[in-house]
Amino acid sequence: MLEHIPFEKILREALKEGGEFADLYFEQTRSVTIVCEEDRIEKVVSGLDRGVGLRVLFNGRTIYSFTNQKTEEALLELAGAISRVVRENGEARVIDLTHPSQPFAGKSSLPVEKDPSGISIGEKVSVVKRANDVARRSDQRVRQVKVLYRDVSQVLSIANSDGEWREGERVGTLLSVQVVSAEGDVIQTGYEPVAGTMGFELFDLHPPEEVAEAATRRALLMLSARRAPMGRMAVVLSSEAGGTMIHEAIGHGLEADLAQQGLSVYSKKIGESVASRLITVVDDPTLPQKRGSYAFDDEGVISRRTVLVEEGVLKGYLYDRLAAMKDGVQSTGNGRRESYQHKPIPRMSNTLIVPGKAKPEEIIRSVEKGLFVKKMGGGQVNTVNGDFVFEVSEGYLIEKGVVGEPVRGAILTGNGPKVLKEIDMVGDDLGFGIGTCGKDGQGVPVSDAQPTLRIPELVVGGREGSK
Repeated sequence: MLEHIPFEKILREALKEGGEFADLYFEQTRSVTIVCEEDRIEKVVSGLDRGVGLRVLFNGRTIYSFTNQKTEEALLELAGAISRVVRENGEARVIDLTHPSQPFAGKSSLPVEKDPSGISIGEKVSVVKRANDVARRSDQRVRQVKVLYRDVSQVLSIANSDGEWREGERVGTLLSVQVVSAEGDVIQTGYEPVAGTMGFELFDLHPPEEVAEAATRRALLMLSARRAPMGRMAVVLSSEAGGTMIHEAIGHGLEADLAQQGLSVYSKKIGESVASRLITVVDDPTLPQKRGSYAFDDEGVISRRTVLVEEGVLKGYLYDRLAAMKDGVQSTGNGRRESYQHKPIPRMSNTLIVPGKAKPEEIIRSVEKGLFVKKMGGGQVNTVNGDFVFEVSEGYLIEKGVVGEPVRGAILTGNGPKVLKEIDMVGDDLGFGIGTCGKDGQGVPVSDAQPTLRIPELVVGGREGSK
């Protein structure tokens, strides 16, 4: 897409008054969103958005602007505006992009078997209806069902003043089902999402009927569940819970910008023990078909696996180019942005705790009395001190090493660094969860994963109103 744009001329204009680095980011995004509520299709929206973002880095700062105009005149005007902002800073720099050091030699994209752009709207609506019908017809206690389908197809081009030029495509597909059940004065919600960097083959792996069944089962199960016990107790986090805790309790704290600003409990702790020796944490956007995967990040840096914590020792942070420049290191390929209207910042991709050696059933048998968390809900974390609060959307009592009756309304309260140091059993399994991670007003697709984990003691509270 940038081959028809004199990007070297535009970048030179942006840097003519100074600056250490400049890049041009072009994005074209096509999307389809379908929503079914109240047993009918409420929304079918097809969208097309395209635009260009231009950035200059200087003196540890970012100047960023964007436009939805792709003409040479508009982009030169954008570059001129940015150069005027940095006029009194930095030093003029001559750049030559005539022979890029890493020239574009083909699209760098993740493989997709069934591109959503080749699937009719009718087929997409059918997927939504299939999920809705299963949930609606399952039980008279089901009161509300909401099904969301969304696919996104992006074409990206990135050129920068280091002579790099990247171009590629990204495809993502998502289906989520939310079910509200009621019995007497008890109301419960079940939610199940599936998503990945793939096309319609998502539904070969996860048929919509199965997604609906999972959400419905959870909503109905929790109607008869007793209130969760309160107090300090052993907690086993199932691999099915996904990696919500690892994402929130440690992941954000390992994003380099927060660490540099002193807004992370892990600031200035490289080489120190921050977790149990059983814990190794990695971020890996190269994993096939995961929601947080990409061939290169939104700054054109090729994706790679980054070890953050190895056997309990903090090894590094997640970097974009700006944060890397500040620390004198290379970007880890984690510069991500929501769209061309946003500047890139350090973000997680697919973040996970590496599996250990214990069998999940062995971990459960080791607990005399405690809580088994099968599915996590939402939560909040203070990245400065690591304190967290997480809801449990599906939990069970453990008594004498056996998973027993379901409980509802459980809330886990603790401190991330403390919990990570106390984990004393790590399973040999691995389960993924998906989400959209928010930071600085931007949302990006992510996944997180963990094996079954045992925490010897954690504070379990109850949500007010859980009967």
